[in-house]
Amino acid sequence: MGSLVGRNLLAGAEPDVAADAGHPDPPPRMGFFTDTSVCIGCKACEVACKEWNAVPEDGLEFTGMSYDNTQGLGADTWRHVAFIEQNKPMGHAETGVEHGDGGPTDLRWLMASDVCKHCTHAACLDVCPTGSLFRTEFGTVVVQEDICNGCGYCIPACPYGVIDQRKGDGRAWKCTLCYDRLGAGMEPACAKACPTDSIQYGPLDELRERAAMRVDQLHGLGVDDARLYGHDPDDGVGGDGAFFLLLDEPEVYGLPPDPVVTTRDLPSMWRHAGMAAAAMLGGLAAVFAVHGRAGGGR
Repeated sequence: MGSLVGRNLLAGAEPDVAADAGHPDPPPRMGFFTDTSVCIGCKACEVACKEWNAVPEDGLEFTGMSYDNTQGLGADTWRHVAFIEQNKPMGHAETGVEHGDGGPTDLRWLMASDVCKHCTHAACLDVCPTGSLFRTEFGTVVVQEDICNGCGYCIPACPYGVIDQRKGDGRAWKCTLCYDRLGAGMEPACAKACPTDSIQYGPLDELRERAAMRVDQLHGLGVDDARLYGHDPDDGVGGDGAFFLLLDEPEVYGLPPDPVVTTRDLPSMWRHAGMAAAAMLGGLAAVFAVHGRAGGGR
């Protein structure tokens, strides 16, 4: 299997996903850290992604969702900037009094640029029957559209709902973390275009350290809601190759609070299926043996 569900899901140490995928002497695992606290919603990342990867235009319809015209990730939206309008209760620092029902609130926008998570334990790799999905030497997960057969198995397998089939095409498409640019020593187009460094690209270990320091900094400034999402190698997907600093609960951003690799039970399922098949074959062999003895006595 392309993923590590069977071998490393319960292991204590974080796996070297590129080495386990067969890449000899791979470079450090690369990824994204998206700091939503400095996202200004400019959508430069969406535009840069489309331009570099020749992603089709996905509609300019009025959705009624503030300035969010793309609404979510899909085959034609590999970077999605969410605009979340929120009435946040004001606390002591703003009012000098406890807030409660009917108390003063402050209107704010939470903006966040979402993307494929390039999971450590990627269920999409497990279910792909053609090998179209593969793990790169950088630890990222890429779809080779030229050998995708359009079966769609990867779509329900993704715990984040990232992968999608393109209308009129049928094949699966998603963020490649600009695999072609990485091979040339360049950073992904979205990170290159981000004017505030909300999207940061680099070795995943370094990004995690940087993110932890950023959370400490925000807590020191009184932003107590700041927290990381997808950074923990001990979570249900073994940690994400693209993780986030959020200013509220993950559900507010449309992210699952406790994502779990959907193929985690595959090894035990195959084991039970093998045992059942062996038992069935043993039963058939016994039947044929009895039938053979009965026929020989005639």
